[in-house]
Amino acid sequence: MPTNRLVEKEKVVTYAGALLDAANQMGGQEGVLEIRDELEQIVRIMRQSIDLTEALSEVTYSPEQRAALVRSVFAECNPVLVDVLAVMAERSDMGLLNRVCASFEDQITEKLNVTVVDVTTVVELDDHLRQIITQKTSAELGTDVVLREHIDASILGGILMSANGTYIDASVKTQLENARTTLKQTVDGGEC
Repeated sequence: MPTNRLVEKEKVVTYAGALLDAANQMGGQEGVLEIRDELEQIVRIMRQSIDLTEALSEVTYSPEQRAALVRSVFAECNPVLVDVLAVMAERSDMGLLNRVCASFEDQITEKLNVTVVDVTTVVELDDHLRQIITQKTSAELGTDVVLREHIDASILGGILMSANGTYIDASVKTQLENARTTLKQTVDGGEC
């Protein structure tokens, strides 16, 4: 008999797979990427809203009430995503949302041979730099690459990249923080 962990893993893969297949059928790769972005936003919302998270796992609400809550709160999202989230809420599986998001990302790579690379810079990338990043990451990852670009002035300069849970932080802000830490350790260690 499978353990709860195996059952949960199967649920996660099934939810993510159903979401990917439906998104791909409706909108192709762009549809999949749109749902990926919305799913990440929903994960952030759920992390920030304890009340919403608790309401969606509240056993005193009927499955229909939890599904209706999802449909109401996320009405502006892609209908395919809302349908999957509603089923998860009905079945009291919203606690699996982070894992579904990760599995969705993995399945994009496995089934579509595409890796989404999030790139954060202070200014918008120019076409030449965009092409270099795409070529290098594609060669390193062995898949096609789609860049999702973000602007964040707080990094001061440099670049942050993430793909499949791996982060590369070459931001000026981090380099300055590392230099400050090194200097502090040197001063505190009596080397100066």
